[in-house]
Amino acid sequence: MTITDAQWKAARETLRAAGDRFTRLVRTSEPRAMATADWSVADTAAHVAVIALMNTKLVTSEPFPFPKAHEIFETARVETVADFNDVTLREFTERDVPTLAGRLTEDIDRILSSTADHDPDEPLPWLGGARIPVAGVFAHLTNELLIHGRDVARATGVRWEIDPADAAQFFEIFLVGVTRYGSGHLLDTDRPISDRRVAVEFRSRYTTPVTMVLDRGQVSLAAPRPDDDVRLFYDPATLALMLFGRVSRARAALTGKVVVWGRRPWLLPIFLKKMRLPS
Repeated sequence: MTITDAQWKAARETLRAAGDRFTRLVRTSEPRAMATADWSVADTAAHVAVIALMNTKLVTSEPFPFPKAHEIFETARVETVADFNDVTLREFTERDVPTLAGRLTEDIDRILSSTADHDPDEPLPWLGGARIPVAGVFAHLTNELLIHGRDVARATGVRWEIDPADAAQFFEIFLVGVTRYGSGHLLDTDRPISDRRVAVEFRSRYTTPVTMVLDRGQVSLAAPRPDDDVRLFYDPATLALMLFGRVSRARAALTGKVVVWGRRPWLLPIFLKKMRLPS
C-alpha cells in the first residue's frame, strides 16, 4: 500500500487545482453568508487557511502555530476535533477573505515547494498521536478544500462539482495511510466497541480494492478475501460527503452511490462506530 509515483504526482496537481478553485470561489462570495450552521463564508475560509498553515508547519518541521491548541492536537479524538477547530479559530483572528485567500495560496505554494524532494511515504505526526504519510497531508488538505468549497457554494448558489478521482485520494492516501501507520488515540471512544472481528472490503472505480479489519478495537489493513464480512462499493465523492455528515447514509444508499452487500452486511455499523470522522 505504498504511495506510487502516479499517486504522488496526482496528489500534488490536485491540491494546486483545488486550492485555486477554492480561493476563486471565496473571493467572489458574500463573506457573511452562512456556509454551515456555525460558520460564515469568512469563518470557513479561515478554517481552511488554518489547516493549510498547520500542514505547512508539519511538512517543514516548524513549530506548531497555535500554542493554545497544541495540547488538543496531541490528544485529540474524533469527538474533540471540534474543540481543536474552535480554539484555532479563536487564535487565528483574520477574517478578511482576500487576505485569507492570499495566505492559503502562499501556504499551498510552500507545501508544494518544500516537499518536492520528499518521500511521499515519509510518516508525519498527526492529530491524536496518529501518523500519516507526507502524501496524506496533500489528500487531507484537498478534501478540506473540496468539502468546504461545497459548503460555500451551496450557501451562495454556485455550482460546485467534486471529481470522484480527486475525492478518491482522501480514502486511498489519507485514510489508508492513517490506518497503515497507526491512528494513535484519534479513534478512541468512550462508547463500547464490540470485540467481534469485522472485515470490510472497499471498492470503487478510482481506487485499489482494500479491506479494513476491526479486531479487538484496532483497525488494520488486509488484502480482500472472499470471506470478508462486508463489501462496500462507493463513489468517492459521495463517501467523503457521507463520512463528514454532508450526505445522509440513506441518501447515499438510495442513489446507488454507496452500495453495501456481502456475507454479513449488518456488521457494518459496528465497524463505523470505530472508523468514523468528525461531521
